[in-house]
Amino acid sequence: MQKDERDLLDVLKFELEFLEKGGYGRSPREPWRPQFIFEDSPTCMNYDSKDHPDPCGECVLMQLVPPAGRETKIPCRHIPFNADGETLDSLYRYADQFETERLFGNWLRATIATLEEQRRTYLDNSSGLSAARPGESRGEPLFQSLHPKCANPACPTAFHWLGGGKFFRFRRDSAEANADHPTSQTGTAVLGVRHYWLCEHCSHVFTLVYNESEGVMLKLLWPELPVAELPKQLTTG
Repeated sequence: MQKDERDLLDVLKFELEFLEKGGYGRSPREPWRPQFIFEDSPTCMNYDSKDHPDPCGECVLMQLVPPAGRETKIPCRHIPFNADGETLDSLYRYADQFETERLFGNWLRATIATLEEQRRTYLDNSSGLSAARPGESRGEPLFQSLHPKCANPACPTAFHWLGGGKFFRFRRDSAEANADHPTSQTGTAVLGVRHYWLCEHCSHVFTLVYNESEGVMLKLLWPELPVAELPKQLTTG
């Protein structure tokens, strides 16, 4: 079992293209039933492994599922599409395929626009920080306060177990570091180890390194690139 490490924005853009090209038309293999949104799309993490599916809890779309829907059999059916709380689960009960696809398409476009704007804003803030203090940004430990957040001081993203991103741990007395280790259940440092987390957005732009004189520091993944080019690199993967 592997965690779904796809970029949420890329997944939603592909899904919109699939929808607009008529991907949810009747299947020639199963013409007797309608196609289910997300489940019958190549964006589904189990699209090619229906016989041995991975748990839906590992899917990148879980970021969009409210807590009440995460324990259901098909969590993506419980993503709310509008202020009225309409979901695939409710639309399948009373709406036809045309109306369902229309509301789904509107939600996709709005969500993609929101994510792109958040990414631009974040990169603008991070670029300003990098330009002002290149290589001097100290990473913030994950559990140094009551409100855990991204290790990037310029990023306000609150920590969430299902929010993607990347974990790091550093020993206080050495430069040894290992990425992708989960924290203890209490979230506290154990045996001199401190935990850090870069959110999904930041992990595409930065990494964390240990400096004996400065401690844990934020480092650009592409230091050779001008700051102005970072958005292009991020959006193209």
